[in-house]
Amino acid sequence: MKVLAIKSDGEETSISVILDDEINSFSMSHNRKDRPVWDIFLDNVGNNKTFILKDIDLFAFGDDQNSYTATRSVASYMKGLAVALDKPLISIEENLCKNFNIDSIAQIAKQRFVDSGHNKNKFDPKHANPKYEIDLKFKKLNE
Repeated sequence: MKVLAIKSDGEETSISVILDDEINSFSMSHNRKDRPVWDIFLDNVGNNKTFILKDIDLFAFGDDQNSYTATRSVASYMKGLAVALDKPLISIEENLCKNFNIDSIAQIAKQRFVDSGHNKNKFDPKHANPKYEIDLKFKKLNE
């Protein structure tokens, strides 16, 4: 089974790929307002060398409560990949991991998918959204 997971807390972004029993991860620190260049992360875990994106069975992202913008950016990117490639997407909440690191996120996602009997419909990308513990109180237009 092949799993690709990404997480960002706004100042560091990490990616992990599980290729059967092997895990390869890469992290990079960056300025809080910089959006990472996804190709750099994918290249550093072996995309187009040891795997190609269409061979990934499951995508996942870390729902990190430390940065709304970073989490939404990662979620949007992962949704795009999952929808384009017709693959499942899982959001892993920060409170599910004792050590909320990228390897743990990828492993938890893999286990949840396996436990579901590889039920792709249970992890439809349109339902994989960040959840926030606090009410963000967005102002709605025209109200």
